[in-house]
Amino acid sequence: MKQDTEGAFLLERNPDCASHDERAGLIAAPGFGRVFTDHMATMRYTPDRGWHDAKIGPRTGLDMHPATKTLHYAIEIFEGLKAYRLPDGGATLFRPDANARRFQSSAERLAMAPLPEQLFVESVRALVRADRDWIPSAEGASLYIRPFMFGVDADLVPDPASEYLYCVLANPVASYFKSGDKAVTLWVSDTYTRAAPGGTGAVKCGGNYAAALVAQAEGKRQGCDQVVFLDAVERRWVEELGGMNVFFVFEDGSLQTPPLTGTILPGITRDSLITLARGMGLTVREERYGIDEWQADARSGRLVEAFACGTAAVVTSIGEVKGREQAFTIGDGGPGPVAARLKSALTDIQFGRAPDPHGWLDRLF
Repeated sequence: MKQDTEGAFLLERNPDCASHDERAGLIAAPGFGRVFTDHMATMRYTPDRGWHDAKIGPRTGLDMHPATKTLHYAIEIFEGLKAYRLPDGGATLFRPDANARRFQSSAERLAMAPLPEQLFVESVRALVRADRDWIPSAEGASLYIRPFMFGVDADLVPDPASEYLYCVLANPVASYFKSGDKAVTLWVSDTYTRAAPGGTGAVKCGGNYAAALVAQAEGKRQGCDQVVFLDAVERRWVEELGGMNVFFVFEDGSLQTPPLTGTILPGITRDSLITLARGMGLTVREERYGIDEWQADARSGRLVEAFACGTAAVVTSIGEVKGREQAFTIGDGGPGPVAARLKSALTDIQFGRAPDPHGWLDRLF
């Protein structure tokens, strides 16, 4: 293997990289989360050595003892961010420092060893540079990056792990929803909740997503694209979707989104949209919003739009909401103009089509 260095990361080239034609075919229609690049980043942590053995190497399987603590106690966190192809052929990351900070926060909540922000960002930069040819150029396509970390201790004692493996994968992606830019339909979960006060709702860990899958499956059976969760205490307040934050748009042009009280993931796309909306002169409130209010306001016309947002789906309009006690359409049931305007403003910055006044972009080459 050819070896080089990329900052702190030793680069070991994959001798079995996909050919130009193979890669082009895979990038042409990647879907979401099913096609992966040639390499991966890895790094290990032990109490005596700290973070060490940082490298970019061939993407391969992981060899684990059946008693690996994470398999039994879910000591695992992850992140999601993207690299974008620029008009001049270069590439950039979007706010990787924010992902690095959230990764640290997640680690602290799960009693895991925190990864220094600099190493997080450097690992992502090094992997994308190694697999730069995998970044799509098609409209709306990008390279999705998945850093994750888990405890590797091989014992069944239910206490914090002491040793960790950190990895980063990358895969070219197109639209998250098969419906493309069409508005999605939500199912209101009144049986299951996603998070409770004092829990891990604000943490990006696999357990949150696993707990949402049964509700998501219920929604699919009802013909819906996604599930929306209510709070665990009163079962009234709208919190978030299975993996996305939510915004509401009113007839006076103002926006509202649930506040970050510890049960909702502090989305980086959410934060970016709040900044962009306020820069457009729009009022944005971070306040609780009840499912009963949502239905009444949609029926009266006071609510004119709603949309979900996240790294994977970017901005997606919500056209219809269903539940055992809910059945309402938002606006005309199609994509809304405010959602479209905000999505355009965000993606124009991400893809280098518009200036970046907030310093969000981290150019790679």
